[in-house]
Amino acid sequence: MTAASPTPGFTPTGTIASHRDRRRVVFATVVGTTVEWYDFFVYASAAGLVFGQLFFAPAGEQFAQILSFITVGISFLFRPLGAFLAGHLGDRYGRRLVLMLTLIMMGAATTLVGVLPTYAAVGIVAPVLLILLRVLQGISAGGEWGGAVLMAVEHAPSAKRGMFGASPQIGVPLGLLLASGMMALMALVAPGDAFLVWGWRIPFLLSFVLIVVGSYIRRRVEESPVFVELAERKERTKAPLVQVFRRHALLVIIAALVFAGNNAVGYMTTGGYIQSYATNPDGPVALERGPVLWAVAGSAVTWLIFTWVAGWVSDRIGRRNTYVIGWILQLVGVFALFPLVNTGSIGGVFAGLAILTIGLGFTYGPQAALYAELFPASIRFSGVSISYAIGAILGGAFAPTIAQALVQATGTTMSVTWYLVGMTVIGLLATLLLRDRSGIPLGPDHEAEQARSPIHGLSKA
Repeated sequence: MTAASPTPGFTPTGTIASHRDRRRVVFATVVGTTVEWYDFFVYASAAGLVFGQLFFAPAGEQFAQILSFITVGISFLFRPLGAFLAGHLGDRYGRRLVLMLTLIMMGAATTLVGVLPTYAAVGIVAPVLLILLRVLQGISAGGEWGGAVLMAVEHAPSAKRGMFGASPQIGVPLGLLLASGMMALMALVAPGDAFLVWGWRIPFLLSFVLIVVGSYIRRRVEESPVFVELAERKERTKAPLVQVFRRHALLVIIAALVFAGNNAVGYMTTGGYIQSYATNPDGPVALERGPVLWAVAGSAVTWLIFTWVAGWVSDRIGRRNTYVIGWILQLVGVFALFPLVNTGSIGGVFAGLAILTIGLGFTYGPQAALYAELFPASIRFSGVSISYAIGAILGGAFAPTIAQALVQATGTTMSVTWYLVGMTVIGLLATLLLRDRSGIPLGPDHEAEQARSPIHGLSKA
């Protein structure tokens, strides 16, 4: 193979050999993150639809659903552990190793959920095992994202990082599309009680097949050129986590708040809340399970489109400007969501979610490139992973639980709307605190430049 001309910040040893290799990286990150997030979201969908009845019924109808949503949030508490482990391994031993480990862990946990006995069969053991498997999913998710985005962004030409970085990002709406589509299909194949008895299990068991495919594809991808160069120079940091918190603690928190503003809103669907709210037979909407799942799947398509568009736009107007546009669009979507869902029609549910995904895409598509450009090469995996994990806790971890509790306490979805508005404004303010570093060299030759603080008002980390 012939080497491509070096991009800024890379030596010839750290460049991609051909456009074909770049396409392979993009394809592998999309497939891998799609499989990971399919596993994560199929759990959240089941939590909104069946886990309350099957695993938490003794708590009573009112609290069973809250407990079910709490298990969705519990996994987020373990994302930092996954981020710590993956960040250390990724900065010391490579991005590709971490991607393989997290994919296998996530797939194994998801498949095992599909064979769990229910509370009626084994009592308290059932929810305990369910929670333990969700914890494993959380650890895996905490480590997966950082590796996937760095593989994409560090392989990319500097002028196309936003678009390359959007490739693992679109794995999230693709995972939601696949998870919702499988659940909707099983609602048709196994309607009514059959769905509760065995239909919900099939999407979980499918994970075994997906994990084999994803592992095969990821094994064929070259290691990140930035890590290869660090390894060749023997410049890998011995304690990357310590360096992240010693020199960049404030940056981690601000970056986490950027993601939290997106994640809290996104988890209205990815966390299963809208699915539960719209299908509750005693609620104001009371729609059939299958059509609601298809509406969610349709909104995943619009989310995918605008996530990719936002990555492309960020290469032209910068990450920060793209985010600001996204926060404004997200506010519009937040105010439109529940009035449209509460019309009680499938068209209204889809319209509310589709409008919401425009802003979600614009505040998610540029995130991979934004995060990668914030941290120095030697601690980049740790920095982006920890920021992402903390942002997920502050944002989406208990967003469905909070929404459920707010509606039960106030009797109106307007309380949820204002909660989501608040999270969106927090994301906007955090974004405004950051300088735009689009196109900054990512290689180890430019560590000094990368280490300068991107926070307004600070000259160094």
